[in-house]
Amino acid sequence: MSGGSPVSDAERLARVTLTRIAEPAVRALVMRVREVGASQLVAEVRDGRPLPGVDVDGLRHRLSSADPERDLDRAAAVGARFVCPGDPDWPRPLDDLAWEGLDCLGLWVRGPASLAGPDLRAIGVVGTRVATAYGQYVANEFGRGLAEREWAVVSGLAYGIDAAAHRGALTAGGATLAALACGVDVAYPKNNRALYDRICAEGAVISEHPPGTAPQRPRFLVRNRLIAALSAGTVVVEMAIRSGARATATYAARLNRHVMAVPGPITSAVSAGCHQLLRDRPDTVVVTRVEEIVEQCGHMGEVAEPLIAPPTARDLLGPTVRQVFEGVPVRGAAAVDTIAATAGVGPAAAAASLAALAQLGLAAERAGLWAMTPTGRHERRHRGDPLAQLALNVW
Repeated sequence: MSGGSPVSDAERLARVTLTRIAEPAVRALVMRVREVGASQLVAEVRDGRPLPGVDVDGLRHRLSSADPERDLDRAAAVGARFVCPGDPDWPRPLDDLAWEGLDCLGLWVRGPASLAGPDLRAIGVVGTRVATAYGQYVANEFGRGLAEREWAVVSGLAYGIDAAAHRGALTAGGATLAALACGVDVAYPKNNRALYDRICAEGAVISEHPPGTAPQRPRFLVRNRLIAALSAGTVVVEMAIRSGARATATYAARLNRHVMAVPGPITSAVSAGCHQLLRDRPDTVVVTRVEEIVEQCGHMGEVAEPLIAPPTARDLLGPTVRQVFEGVPVRGAAAVDTIAATAGVGPAAAAASLAALAQLGLAAERAGLWAMTPTGRHERRHRGDPLAQLALNVW
């Protein structure tokens, strides 16, 4: 069912029921709902009609105690709501999950943030739970910077990268959405309770599971597709070789969303997955700044300013003066003729260039001999060496 077709009350209650009795993204169930609707599928489960690839007996067992009205009341008691495809506040990007047969049949939402505003733009920021200080700093800065540019930040409320991204967005007063693998009334992990409460108050927590549902390991991987689908692109900040964040990136790629990765030290195990992602998927883009994320996922014209090294005294040198500068000894001193020979210029040009270097504080004359000043040695050793400059920028 597309996001443009409203659902009947009976169909809505049937979808609520399905969130109680079935796990999300079961292809056989999804396809059957497409064929006959949720109401008919629930009736078929009640009658025990076989469905290939589905444990109908298990669904019937859950159905015997399912009460959709009770689930809706329980959600309303905590300020949550249930939205379906066709509702005005249904997030239309989730409809793209149909490309993979992984449709979202309905979503429980708790919090004031709109999921369907015409101007809503979102970025997924995900990564490891055991993040380094570097990773948490980057995720927090990304979350804050995106929020300042009026992008919503989508993540999973886990420890580490997820929590840092959420906090960054909240710090900037922006919108952040947390996709859960449990009910929207369940704060998980427990130590993130304060963060959960704040997102409920200022953003939104979402889930395909009804109120009271406890988290289970397989549900985290399935919910990751929601993060990918809701977002124009997903940024992986830190990720081990085996990581749930890899699943989010994979879903994003399959849904034609942008996939971005933050590089880290090659010795860091929690960045190894990011580096492997860059090797495995040539379409993955390296990002190091919020501006680069916006350039990748934003509108035409939202271009990141190029990084420009700060100007130095060396930048003021003309070609001949720079050539002579390279001929001045770093240690010791030399006569004008010697420097001219080393630089490959005439003595007159060398003398004029040395005078210019002296004015800039890069060289000095003592007793007829010319030598580097401390400033000149610094420029020569670091600014003039591309590899040394790269090392300074990185480390």
